[in-house]
Amino acid sequence: MPLTQVIVLGLVQGFTEFLPVSSSGHLILVSWLMGWPDQGLSFDVALHVGTLLAVVVYFLPLWLDILLRNRRLLGLVIVGVIPGAVIGKLFEKMAEHTFRNPIYIAINLIVFGLLMGLAERVSRRTRDLHSSNMLDTLAIGFGQALAVIPGVSRSGITLTCGLFRDFDRESAARFSFLLATPIIGGAALLRGLELRHTAIAADMRMPFMLGMAISAVTGYAVIAFFMRYLQTQSLKIFVYYRVAFGIIVLALAILTRPR
Repeated sequence: MPLTQVIVLGLVQGFTEFLPVSSSGHLILVSWLMGWPDQGLSFDVALHVGTLLAVVVYFLPLWLDILLRNRRLLGLVIVGVIPGAVIGKLFEKMAEHTFRNPIYIAINLIVFGLLMGLAERVSRRTRDLHSSNMLDTLAIGFGQALAVIPGVSRSGITLTCGLFRDFDRESAARFSFLLATPIIGGAALLRGLELRHTAIAADMRMPFMLGMAISAVTGYAVIAFFMRYLQTQSLKIFVYYRVAFGIIVLALAILTRPR
């Protein structure tokens, strides 16, 4: 894999994993637009390990508080992870093939972007993380299950569900990242177990490590920025971006489709 591709994809993963724009969709689309061969799901998972490290380090104080003192919230997180884990496993093969089509990704960017805009408009944003209950957990958990589809966005759909449940933006994001941590970790672990009998080629080990490091550092910086951003700003800019980018990709995909 060319060094340029590794660096660009590491940066794309770090910038987009925690923003509501779909990191998996961007990884696929950037390679497609640049004319690079699809880097494959294994490299995608390596990049996700990098952003997993970023979210664990950033939210370590919150995780320690939950594990040591807040058993109720810990129970809610565990329940919320189940739908994404089960549905993600059931649709894993489809995610690896059918859903990686640029046309499908473009449509998902647009549709789920508009849904996020609706949530931003109707949400009362009167609740915080401490008021979360089982209905909130199930709503956000089932929303996260849709993130297996490129173009949906894990942070985007969970933020959307959180806003529909009237959480303020920052609390919805915290809940989103809490639920995402074990899902990303579990996906990386399963992929790693699958690869244990298929050794990574010697010339791919450095690209994997470099991509992981770039996505980790970039991801941490983006989380810090995004959490501050949500304290005072709306999600409208991300809605506009998703719709505009989706329309451009859809047009390019249709125009370049083999006749």
